[in-house]
Amino acid sequence: MRTSDILTPTDALQQKDMPPASHPRVDDLGQPVTGGAWARICPIDDIPRLGARVVRRGIAPNVAIFRTAEDRYFALADRCPHRGGPLSQGIVFGERVACPLHNTCVDLNTGCAIAPDKGEVQRFAVKVIDGDVYVDLHDR
Repeated sequence: MRTSDILTPTDALQQKDMPPASHPRVDDLGQPVTGGAWARICPIDDIPRLGARVVRRGIAPNVAIFRTAEDRYFALADRCPHRGGPLSQGIVFGERVACPLHNTCVDLNTGCAIAPDKGEVQRFAVKVIDGDVYVDLHDR
């Protein structure tokens, strides 16, 4: 993985930083963005179609942000449930990613491995606002 593929949150968007209720911030689907530990990660074009970028979180597990061919964005812990391989280096197809180590497939919507594989990866909420990708990095 190239150093340019690794990102850090650039400005945490906490609830106290939200605009007044009369002007709520909305995501690309018109849904209000509220609460959480939302962090601006990067412009959408910094994540290639059918690719991923990694957000380092200090001692917390890294987060992989994926972009599909249809420009949908997903965020999962960057660790395959099978053997801990880096999902960010896997192959994105449809709304799944195949781990680069043993081809374990993980559903980007649910974080669950696709049968016959087993296991689950932590998911993180993603929003696109004004052409920027935001991720709720709060551990759940």
